[in-house]
Amino acid sequence: MKTLEPISVFKLKLIFLFAAVILITQTPAQSIQKYAKIGDFELENGKVIKNCIIGFRTFGKLNENKSNAVLFPTWFGGNSDGLIGLIGSGKIADSTKYYIIAVDALGDGVSSSPSNSKLQPDNKFPQFNIRDMVNSQYVFVTKALMLNHLFCVMGGSMGGMQTFQWIVSYPDFMDKAVSWVGSPKLTSYDLLLWNTELQVIYLGLKNHAPDKMIMKSIADITDLNIQTPDYHVANIKPEDFYNKLEKYQKNFAVNFRAYDWRSQLLAMINHNVSAPYSDDMEKTAARVKAKVFSIVSLHDHMVNPNPAIEFAKLIHAKTLELNNNCGHLGPGCEMNKVQKAVNEFLDK
Repeated sequence: MKTLEPISVFKLKLIFLFAAVILITQTPAQSIQKYAKIGDFELENGKVIKNCIIGFRTFGKLNENKSNAVLFPTWFGGNSDGLIGLIGSGKIADSTKYYIIAVDALGDGVSSSPSNSKLQPDNKFPQFNIRDMVNSQYVFVTKALMLNHLFCVMGGSMGGMQTFQWIVSYPDFMDKAVSWVGSPKLTSYDLLLWNTELQVIYLGLKNHAPDKMIMKSIADITDLNIQTPDYHVANIKPEDFYNKLEKYQKNFAVNFRAYDWRSQLLAMINHNVSAPYSDDMEKTAARVKAKVFSIVSLHDHMVNPNPAIEFAKLIHAKTLELNNNCGHLGPGCEMNKVQKAVNEFLDK
């Protein structure tokens, strides 16, 4: 297993999982947060998000025949601002070639979420799933942006889960799809991690703990799993540990809200692209028409790579298996390789 020189532990974590302040390479006009109202949105469980709003940012230009649009959903806990560092010339989402639509997933604190809903705040906000995220984005793309086709859907982590759901739910709607460290279905190990975080949130809310205190505990669990033990031992000295952990906890406490985190946790816990098809992955794979590129990190302790590897075989997807010690943040440790591979896949 390769040991790679990190960009920095903290920066990688911000880039690949969380909404944070990072270096912006586009013009200010391109990175403006925008919102689309899609009205009352009915969820798969029959409940309704009232006055549903979808946040988004656009980069690059839509060509004349509208054939270069790329939808880029957010990862778990992240928002569209956090995607900016991956958008630009030669990057994973090349805005010099494609019209990039960075879209905020439900529950991220920008699109309709427990923390920002006036009519359904906190525990009154209806629970959604990954299919609901994708369905809301479909309404947004077709009704608000007036697009009837996408060149590509791409995303990492929970954005990769949404990408897998897109190619199953709307198989004719895109030509290509790229998922990195995502999954079509969670494993028991993934469920162990997410349910542990969920129980911490439930316990904190039940005892009226402040959001900051709850999210500091969530930060510790996330930090434990987002990279491998080998990475931590090789790159973080014991004498530096407490300072780094304090910074990490502080970032969580400032940027994340417990009810939002819970809502996206539950969405992932129930994620399974084959659920509507009798849990039959072969039947589900037969629906896929897009050309797919699946990138996994073999030593990912946060989103187990096996379901993505197996599903890639069923849909004859192009694959890239990263064998480094960076865990869920594996793509960040081999960013040049990943960017080149994605661009080659999209350019063919």
